[in-house]
Amino acid sequence: MTKRAVHIYDTTLRDGTQGEGVSLSLQDKLNIAERLAEFGIDMIEGGYPLSNEKDAMFFRKVKQLKLGNSLVSAFGMTRRRGLAAADDPGMKALVAAETPVITVVGKSWDFHATEVLGVSLQENVDMIAESVEFLGRHAQVVYDAEHFFDGYKANREYALQAVSAAAKAGAQWIVFCDTNGGTLPEEIAAIVSDAKSILAPLGVRMGIHCHNDGDLATANSLAAIDAGCDQVQGTINGIGERCGNADLVAIMANLQYKKTGYSVLDGRPLDHLTELSRYVYETANLQLRSGQPFVGRSAFAHKGGMHVHAVNKFAHTYEHMDPAKIGNERRILVSELSGRSNIAALMQDSGLPADRATQDRILAEIVSKENQGYQFEAAEGSFELLVKKCTGSYQPHFETIKYQVLAGDIQAQTAEAYAEAILKVQVQGTVRVEAAEGHGPVNAMDAALRKALLPSFPQLDSMRLVDFKVRVVNGEAGTAARIRVNIESADDQKTWRTIGVSENIIEASWQALVDAFECKLHR
Repeated sequence: MTKRAVHIYDTTLRDGTQGEGVSLSLQDKLNIAERLAEFGIDMIEGGYPLSNEKDAMFFRKVKQLKLGNSLVSAFGMTRRRGLAAADDPGMKALVAAETPVITVVGKSWDFHATEVLGVSLQENVDMIAESVEFLGRHAQVVYDAEHFFDGYKANREYALQAVSAAAKAGAQWIVFCDTNGGTLPEEIAAIVSDAKSILAPLGVRMGIHCHNDGDLATANSLAAIDAGCDQVQGTINGIGERCGNADLVAIMANLQYKKTGYSVLDGRPLDHLTELSRYVYETANLQLRSGQPFVGRSAFAHKGGMHVHAVNKFAHTYEHMDPAKIGNERRILVSELSGRSNIAALMQDSGLPADRATQDRILAEIVSKENQGYQFEAAEGSFELLVKKCTGSYQPHFETIKYQVLAGDIQAQTAEAYAEAILKVQVQGTVRVEAAEGHGPVNAMDAALRKALLPSFPQLDSMRLVDFKVRVVNGEAGTAARIRVNIESADDQKTWRTIGVSENIIEASWQALVDAFECKLHR
């Protein structure tokens, strides 16, 4: 069966940056553009060249990149009222960007035309047509019909007149925008089908641009594609203003592997999809969403013992697809809810014997630890060490004799932070005493421990702390509450997480730090 190709239009660099807490430098934008092109995204929207110098510079710099078949688009609005398109500064900036694609947004809702723009309905139609015609002399034009679905429901004839004007003026794509993100999938399908009957005779192709205010952006995008749209706009990980945009990660995975009759990116495999998702998170300095469908760390994570038992026999019983197809992996979690199946699966991965008595011993230790406040599903490194201890295969690389941490201000009037750690450990039969200063107690302890261990274990030089989190376990105890510390560490190959729990935040941090170093050395 011949599959219908769906054109992927990415607006992470423009619409995505309108999300709260999202900020990209010029170099960030260029790096993401390169990665999107490497992945095979059809069109990459770079920004609005008239809005700020960074976006204008982006369009100058992006010409130097090798983006393969990916086309860069500049974004802007229709001409201003009472001004010829050729004289409009926005139109001039779009042409000056010299991109192969120009995306221009216009009003489809009669209320927006008369009340927001303050123009007559006919003048708004003229603004759309003249802007598209002018830009079409210089590039392929994508026309984004803003508020199309709200406009259609308010005045069907006018909304269709507005998009028809863009099509007749030469736009290659008419994109229907659910700007407020409040339309339902069945409405999307019906309205797109109706619009198609008007636009198809004009020889124009259609696209969809959804926001996620009703948590339906993915479903709405897929409904629009079923109804006849050949292009889908969105952002990587769904970042964007308010509740975000349609998540291209989920949309591409659904089109490629779930729905029949469609293909994206020329049918190429999506085995780097998880990597792309995490690259955008890291570049934008955003926290990964563990529960994000397809690519999140928890997307194929199994905790309940009954689930794990079934997955070990037949993976598809609790997994809707093979995680490797989108570059993710199955994870088996452990907690007081776990059964022997969880333990057996993890021990098998570690190459350790998984007899019933050992499994019971490990499970009992997990239950005991979790009663104290530990959570091993977020600390696989500490869990590995716990298993080794329960099986008798754990051999510590160093032993803590004592440590002391001093913290405060060097001079009260300058409020200069001060932290120093003094450490006494035994390493390979030798007692070593080291001291180090740091930006805080944990940094000082880390520095002192490295000084003590590096002469014997130079491989620790590649290890670094990635994240440090503190949580209160029993908040009702106030300042005497037990504290849980999670540390995420990484080297050139892997990342791992460890945990410590104590009423003393320094002690909890030390436990997690020691496990982090031991985990690296055991691996």
